[in-house]
Amino acid sequence: MSRSVAVVTLGCTRNEVDSEELAGRLAAEGWTLVDDAAEADVAVVNTCGFVEQAKKDSIDALLEANDLKRTGRTQKVVAVGCMAERYGEQLAAELPEADAVLGFDSYTDMSGHLRRILAGERPASHTPRDRRTLLPLAPAARHTSGSSVSLPGHQQASAVAPEPVTPLAQVAPASGPRVVRARLDGRPWAPLKLASGCDRRCAFCAIPMFRGAFVSRPPQDVLAEARWLAERGVREVFLVSENTTSYGKDLGDLRLVDALIGELAAVEGIDRVRVSYLQPAEIRPDLLDAMARTPGVAPYFDISFQHASGPLLRRMRRFGDREGFLGLLEQVRSRVPEAGIRTNVIVGFPGETEEDLAELTAFLEAARLDVVGVFGYSDEDGTEAEGYEDKLDEATVRARVERVSALVEELTAQRAEDRVGTTVEVLVEALDEDDGRLVGRAGQQGPDVDGVTYLQAADGSVPDVRVGALVMARVVATEGVDLVAVPVQEVAA
Repeated sequence: MSRSVAVVTLGCTRNEVDSEELAGRLAAEGWTLVDDAAEADVAVVNTCGFVEQAKKDSIDALLEANDLKRTGRTQKVVAVGCMAERYGEQLAAELPEADAVLGFDSYTDMSGHLRRILAGERPASHTPRDRRTLLPLAPAARHTSGSSVSLPGHQQASAVAPEPVTPLAQVAPASGPRVVRARLDGRPWAPLKLASGCDRRCAFCAIPMFRGAFVSRPPQDVLAEARWLAERGVREVFLVSENTTSYGKDLGDLRLVDALIGELAAVEGIDRVRVSYLQPAEIRPDLLDAMARTPGVAPYFDISFQHASGPLLRRMRRFGDREGFLGLLEQVRSRVPEAGIRTNVIVGFPGETEEDLAELTAFLEAARLDVVGVFGYSDEDGTEAEGYEDKLDEATVRARVERVSALVEELTAQRAEDRVGTTVEVLVEALDEDDGRLVGRAGQQGPDVDGVTYLQAADGSVPDVRVGALVMARVVATEGVDLVAVPVQEVAA
């Protein structure tokens, strides 16, 4: 009997890829995918476990899904994703409303798990472990001895799940490597996973513990999925990972990504390739050259600075300082003068002094960044920094976050104003229901968190441009970090 399932996604674009892979596996095995959890037999909540607020949002989503058991069709609620992987049994004990808490190793046979749960079984909750220990220390050995380690979003074959019973076009391409993915939205862009895990040991970050060691996807798999996405109307692929600058090191070639972005940009139907998650200590001039010279690569640089004080960065187990970072930005802009550059920074890290904070604000004032995410430090379970002394009290951290956020708001608004009079390439994504304006993103704007571009005709009316179109537009005004632009030419597909 056909069963229905809704996949609810929280967190980052990497989680979105994992959700669409889960949806593809379930569709291939006969499940009906529905958008509304209230209309589904099972609600699968793909949780985020990155920071405290994300954990709270995940728990709220699970509780909301559980409420549907009384008001909707929903019979069971299952927690998966990073929070489920990270906390497992603890999450299950503290949140009995979830009918199951499943880790990454359950993904390849998710259909079997859900059917048994619907039949009344309550599987043992996931037992967390440090996933860095599951693969060899040497990156080059991971692809030969890590085949049994679950890597969500890597299109791994299932050893236990049956062959697909439903030959859906959304599940498998006509030829080439099999793609198991189902689009859960109609956006003209899609995240595309390059790799999973991370080998860095930043003192504040728990991601490597629950995502594991760094593993690159083979280029042929990435290209196959890009072709599959293009066949379904995707014009921009957003390359995601925990650390894109490490791509290829476990495949024997750190310059592999330089060639791969060119091959992706050449895929028929893909008009824009966006690269994300660049570590400043690992950025090579060759990579900057490839991003600058390859037609179709967005003028977008997502660089994870985290701070600008050299001594504090060492305490974070990172590298760099204000002078070095400004030099890197100069390298970027000498190649791509119109580049859009975003970063994240952590304020209030243990031991942060007023001098350290002054280094950060001086960097931000000089850097001319388009977007800056400002996060207040909080302890993360199992991290090195959790055991540090010299912790700042919550009031001090909050005050510093407010201070830096106010500065960032002013600086990024000024940076947006610098783009007035320039021409940008905009992917049209939606019609804003509130004010009737077309909304898209310029090449300098990443999805979800980097601001948008509103399109209007020269007379202020809604331009005759369809959603999914790629247009050249002249920036005429700004609204904070958002741009307002007039289309001047549509870019042929």
